[in-house]
Amino acid sequence: MATKSCKPKRSTRKKSGKRKWVQHVKTVSTFPKENLFTQDAETIAGAMATKKVSPKGIGSGIRMVQYFINRAGKGLSASRRRELEKAKRLLQEKMRAERLHKDKAR
Repeated sequence: MATKSCKPKRSTRKKSGKRKWVQHVKTVSTFPKENLFTQDAETIAGAMATKKVSPKGIGSGIRMVQYFINRAGKGLSASRRRELEKAKRLLQEKMRAERLHKDKAR
């Protein structure tokens, strides 16, 4: 009687590296102007707060900035990351101010 090896079976399929599903994600409804994320925080926040770029509100703009930060990963310089985080904070403050204004109006 022959004994079987205890080694795990190897997959016959070749690994093609990491799957980069995120590189294929495209937005259909919003198109921030080209090179927007290379500008200063105030410009980024102002553009992302507009209805043209963020039709569902400022929260959508915040998510787009965060998505850009995540997508850039380790390739993003520290100074650019700080500027994008600052833009995100500015958007969050603007969103808080709008909510406060709505609550006072009630």
